[in-house]
Amino acid sequence: MDNKTVLALSWRDVRSPKSGGAEVHTYNLMKCLKEQNYKFISFAPHYDGVLDNEVDENITYIRKGNIITVIFHAFCYYRKNRKTIDYVINQCNTHNFFTRLWVPKRKRIFYIHQLTREIWDINAGFPLNIIGKTLENFSLRLNRHDYTITVSESTKQELVELGFDPNKIYLAYNAVDPEIIKDKVDDNKVSNRDFIYVGRYSKYKGIDASIEALGMVHEKYPDAKLRIVGKEDQAFIDEIIVPISKKYNLTIGNNDNCDIIICGFVSEDEKLRLMEKSKALLFPSIREGWGIIVSEAAARGTPSIVYNSPGARDAVNFGRAGYLCNHNSVDDIYQLMLSTLQDAQLYKQKQEEALEYVKKFNWKNNEEAFIKMIAKMGD
Repeated sequence: MDNKTVLALSWRDVRSPKSGGAEVHTYNLMKCLKEQNYKFISFAPHYDGVLDNEVDENITYIRKGNIITVIFHAFCYYRKNRKTIDYVINQCNTHNFFTRLWVPKRKRIFYIHQLTREIWDINAGFPLNIIGKTLENFSLRLNRHDYTITVSESTKQELVELGFDPNKIYLAYNAVDPEIIKDKVDDNKVSNRDFIYVGRYSKYKGIDASIEALGMVHEKYPDAKLRIVGKEDQAFIDEIIVPISKKYNLTIGNNDNCDIIICGFVSEDEKLRLMEKSKALLFPSIREGWGIIVSEAAARGTPSIVYNSPGARDAVNFGRAGYLCNHNSVDDIYQLMLSTLQDAQLYKQKQEEALEYVKKFNWKNNEEAFIKMIAKMGD
């Protein structure tokens, strides 16, 4: 096979301070495909503390402009190098490079993890939420004729509803490092009442709902705790978390004597250790591409309690490999937290099914999906 050069456009790369599951997924896809003679050029906005140009693991990183001007810089780079670029990946995460307007159809690949939809209602008031959702639908329809990569069946179905051709959508599921996957689950969590939330301090991620549910559980089990892992947002703590904690008389601090334990940013190893020792991961996010943190918790033998929302439901195999809320409410989370504490047989079943489910996904499968898509593009 001849070498192929792929220009991968994104609003942030894996080394961005705000990188998340989408960027990790992109990075792993590029890393595994380099063995198939693909040369990747990652093009993203500049950010402080990282070189504007570097090569790492055979991936060339170029960083120019900001979240808006990067579109123009990417256009200029492509125009200058278009004869040597075989494919252009437009990774859309509320941010669109509008490649339909400047890249030939035969070269275009659309790459999306999730739609934002309800997130606009939480993060923006009227009328900005209506404008945001309308513009998102318009923006996405620009790419409806492109070959597309996405990460879950939920996102695929939403794209089909917007006019995308299901035969041009290829699923590249999230996978975890096989080295973190346990061989079997432990039986040492019977009396464990420690729960964990891992992620950004954001209402759409459900951190406030998680704390409300802990407060309700605390009334029956005063020793129940919730660890919050992620970069601290003091304003969010003061404005959202503190009022809820006062409502339920919950203590907050950075030591294990508190009801809500603020862990802050931790290393990858420490994150896995904390998830492994927890009874369950609370992940009541209203929308995700997949929810890689759910898979990481499952790899350590810890099931998750999630909302029945796009992406999150896929990560728990629609409730078979974790706990799935029925009505996406605080009371739902509360009842499922109680289930983990009171139904040991069901809990053990969820542990085992979560662990087995995460073992089904690997980056090799995504590599094969990408190559299959490229072959179809050449037909």
